[in-house]
Amino acid sequence: MYKNIVDAHCHYDDSWFDEDREELLKILPESGVALAICNAVDLNSAEVIKGYAEKYPYIYFTAGFHPENLENIPSGYEEKISEYLKHEKCVAIGEIGLDYHWNIPKPLQLEMFEEQLRLSKELDVPVVVHDREAHGDTMDLLRKYRPKGLMHCFSGSVELMREVMKLGMSISLGGVVTFKNARHSVDCVKEAPLDRLLLETDAPYMSPVPFRGKRNDSRNIAYVAEKIAEIRDMDAQEILNITAENTKNLFEIS
Repeated sequence: MYKNIVDAHCHYDDSWFDEDREELLKILPESGVALAICNAVDLNSAEVIKGYAEKYPYIYFTAGFHPENLENIPSGYEEKISEYLKHEKCVAIGEIGLDYHWNIPKPLQLEMFEEQLRLSKELDVPVVVHDREAHGDTMDLLRKYRPKGLMHCFSGSVELMREVMKLGMSISLGGVVTFKNARHSVDCVKEAPLDRLLLETDAPYMSPVPFRGKRNDSRNIAYVAEKIAEIRDMDAQEILNITAENTKNLFEIS
């Protein structure tokens, strides 16, 4: 059994876990999961996952507004995010970014993304960035603010990855690496600097082969590590160890 499995990005507050959440969160450490970072999509989810972090030693959390959750933004939301970041287990502003797949007003997305990037610089904390079909605008704002942080569930080309690396940011990869049509992800695995690579599930989504289409959880990081190890001619446990250390370094978790 693998050990030191670290999930840099998950959503255990998702309704897909409602039936057995407590049971699952209790047993994950028995399966080698050493750390999982739950990402907020709004203030309500930040409050919920803060509770998980307070109950389970291996869980940490983030606070922020996902581009799909921009309705009814409360006034003074930045102060509320700042308050969460005072919590000893809140490690980043996230999940923030741009999503042009859905019909969400772009001006609002850009405004919220920029405001949260600005806040990350003021507080000197990392960001967790969501970028779906919005590479150009995402990179423009990242170049402007140059935050420290993570491009989660990275889906871009090697060329885009190089641009992200120039900014000093990291990328995380998940189940897509195991898909047959995952050319971009495989190319990125081949070239990514090992000290800037993290692993994630985006649980409950993006399950790797052989669980594609089923609910994902942090244990499945092992399948991603095995695929990356195969591509890079390394040992899977070594990949797990390296990416675990990268995650702790990025989010300053001791």
